[in-house]
Amino acid sequence: MTPGLLISAPASGCGKTTVMLGLLRALSEDGLAVQPFKSGPDYIDPAFHRAASGRESVNLDSWAMGPGMLAAILGQAAGADLALAEGSMGLFDGVARNGASGNGASSSLAMLTGWPVVLVLDVSGQAQSAAATALGFARLRAGLPFAGVILNRVASPRHERLVRLGMAEAGIPVLGALPRRGDLALPERHLGLVQASEHPDLACAIAGYAAFLRDHVDLSAIRAAARATPFDVPPAALPRPPAQRIALAQDAAFSFSYPHLLQGWRKAGAQILPFSPLADEAPDPAADLVWLPGGYPELHAATLAGAGRFHAGLRRHAETRPVHGECGGYMALGAALIDKAGLRHPMAGLLGLVTSFSARKLHLGYRRAHLLAPMPGHGPGAALRGHEFHYSTILDQPDPPLARVTDAEGANVPETGSRRGLVTGTFFHLISEDT
Repeated sequence: MTPGLLISAPASGCGKTTVMLGLLRALSEDGLAVQPFKSGPDYIDPAFHRAASGRESVNLDSWAMGPGMLAAILGQAAGADLALAEGSMGLFDGVARNGASGNGASSSLAMLTGWPVVLVLDVSGQAQSAAATALGFARLRAGLPFAGVILNRVASPRHERLVRLGMAEAGIPVLGALPRRGDLALPERHLGLVQASEHPDLACAIAGYAAFLRDHVDLSAIRAAARATPFDVPPAALPRPPAQRIALAQDAAFSFSYPHLLQGWRKAGAQILPFSPLADEAPDPAADLVWLPGGYPELHAATLAGAGRFHAGLRRHAETRPVHGECGGYMALGAALIDKAGLRHPMAGLLGLVTSFSARKLHLGYRRAHLLAPMPGHGPGAALRGHEFHYSTILDQPDPPLARVTDAEGANVPETGSRRGLVTGTFFHLISEDT
């Protein structure tokens, strides 16, 4: 397996994404073929990885994916000189119950792959004490491969010297020290970073990150620290396509499609027919299925409400062929969406769902779904794994439930999805079939 590293941190907000992007670009500029990955369910970071490296970034999820699927996705690094995976949340943050391959934590992925952890450590407000944090992360899990730390938000040369003294005492390698800078933060919104396509000057930002990392990180030591464990598991097939010709909504409102799903669909011979609801485009009338992925319909609710050709095309399609929506796509199939200002916007009306962003509440976590009725690509009784992440509140969901949905620990959740005729929708984003 390709040698690699996992870029992680004690918590969100420590700077691991900017470090990841800077490393991807700097190492690519040095002539390396660097394959990026993202640990856990995330739609936004992989697009930034692609912009930095020139290669498609793919999610790896030890809770939602079985060993065979992980092997198939890891195979995409074949031929690359180095794999870099960006962790999610803190290094050990996962669920209480393991999936087929682990508990979803970044540390679980590091253990599976043998990719040593590079811990991005925010040392603001501490000096030698930072070594205790680093030592705890290096030693908490027996067998965890650990490369060292990159110190972030270093206040001064004296501050750096004191932190390094503590790390030397603890036996923790320091791979770099990044001075504090206020201009390195990526713009954010309520689901995390803004999308890569919306960044005002992404190329310039990534070039700046690369130059900053080149000045303050030992790239030779980073390259030398990469390792891998042989992953002797036969690759499984990627998810099967739910239809032969799939009209897929793709624009700023509907952009959350997992790369491994689309790869599986294409590999099996499915034809993906992109269209833009925001441009008031109707789905291709030759499509066998219309699929509306998640995204940010709440930011474009007025435009979607007025998209007459889009709505008419959906309704015509739904008379004879299936339509499915995930999260934001599910909301767009409903009767109405209420924005954060309390304004009600009519949606397609193919389902009775009414959602509100004025009654804001976070819904986050892994999901297991046992289908009570068919949805495209899966029959009743199928068990699926996925993830839910949104801030909308259900005000009305009058249609029959699509599935019994539980969280990772088996507790029922009210976001069951719904169905009406050939139209289905879920709040969870599908990752894989249960194994």
